[in-house]
Amino acid sequence: MSINLFDLTGKVALVTGAVHGLGMAMAKGLGNAGATIVVNNNSADSLDAAVAEYKASGLNAYGYVFDVTDEKAVAESIAKIEAEVGPIDILINNAGIIKRTPIIDMEVPDFELVIKIDLVGPFIVSKHVAKSMIKRGGGKIINICSMMSELGRDSVSAYAAAKGGLKMLTRSMATEWAKYNIQTNGIGPGYFATSQTAPIRVDGHPFNEFIINRTPAARWGDPEDLQGAAIFLSSKASDFVNGHVVYVDGGILATIGKPSNEN
Repeated sequence: MSINLFDLTGKVALVTGAVHGLGMAMAKGLGNAGATIVVNNNSADSLDAAVAEYKASGLNAYGYVFDVTDEKAVAESIAKIEAEVGPIDILINNAGIIKRTPIIDMEVPDFELVIKIDLVGPFIVSKHVAKSMIKRGGGKIINICSMMSELGRDSVSAYAAAKGGLKMLTRSMATEWAKYNIQTNGIGPGYFATSQTAPIRVDGHPFNEFIINRTPAARWGDPEDLQGAAIFLSSKASDFVNGHVVYVDGGILATIGKPSNEN
């Protein structure tokens, strides 16, 4: 019985922006739990390569090109996915960007772009996926939040504003849609070993030392560490879990950190 709670066989999962990194790791986790994977991107080349990688891993995967901030394109693509692949049972709003610029130097269009992709995008996609979930009587929505949903950091003001907003949007979605048997939750990844972080994950690099010392688990996360949370929040096991953000962070948010003189 407990094993079946996590079985996603027959489910269709849309994971936005899952063409590499953490999004792909989560999508592969859902696929290995039985789900059919649908990924999107606004570039056909990277999307085709990602779908080929999913299929090479033995997963049932489809790709659709659309911009998560273009409401007309989103509505048309969701209708197409549901007609061609099947009703979307699981949505993971993973697509996002970050711009590292001090507040005083950041241009308004750059700030607005981050907010548009990281916060308005999940609003648009969720809105249109939820319409059919409501008609069918249930579904799972997972918003990919961040450490910056809770903490500030130098030079990521737009990202922190978007991810903080996404935490509250998650709670608002849960508030409005729980009565339709839709569970809306978030995942907040900590610091993970990806191709993007590879240049700084080397012995002697100050940020590498900072992350290892700041994280109670004393290591960077492996992308596969996110799969358990993604499967749980996508499955029957979380049918009475709503409005939460699960932080997969090795314990960062649990502690103020160690003094510099403490081993």
